[in-house]
Amino acid sequence: MQAIKNIIFDYGNVIFEINFKNAQQALQQLGITSIEHFFAHKGHNNIFDELETGSISPHQFREGIRKEAGNSEITDQQIDAAWNSLLIGVPPGIHELLLKVKEKYRTFLLSNNNEIHYLWIMDYLKREFKMESIDHLFEKAYFSQHLFLRKPNVEIFERVIRENNLVPEETLFIDDSPQHIEGAKKAGLQTLLMTENPKHLESFLRKHQII
Repeated sequence: MQAIKNIIFDYGNVIFEINFKNAQQALQQLGITSIEHFFAHKGHNNIFDELETGSISPHQFREGIRKEAGNSEITDQQIDAAWNSLLIGVPPGIHELLLKVKEKYRTFLLSNNNEIHYLWIMDYLKREFKMESIDHLFEKAYFSQHLFLRKPNVEIFERVIRENNLVPEETLFIDDSPQHIEGAKKAGLQTLLMTENPKHLESFLRKHQII
């Protein structure tokens, strides 16, 4: 194993805590059945991929939710609240930890995200942390809806590598999804699967001798 010089972090459940079950329950309450097939951590309806790659607009996404629920009366606000219910927040000390890691490595963020979640997160960071963005925490932050690509597509990893002149063998990718880890490996990256709550990120990094 080569020495690590660069780290690419995932956002959800590595830095920012999320809970898929919250959204499953909220979407069920809107009238969506077969929720395990429609939306789950390991697989979901294409509408979510399309939103995360900017292939459809938030308006089209909401129309898709209404159609799936069989109820055209569901409001935009109800849909957004259900979809955003999976967003929990950043545990104390994580932003400071990221700045400390940035002093030692070139650090990047690579997140499968979407416009609805992104706007909620940016508002949350402003309210809770007085932060206008997360740009200062990394050399560069990448979000799938801006790239029109999402993990685990190997092309999204290759783009981050190419744009920042990274040596894959010297670059570590940390994510909580096994399928994303596999995509990163195809791009030649070193990988670590995060299976703990984001509040344990510091101990996770220490355990793997990153800090």
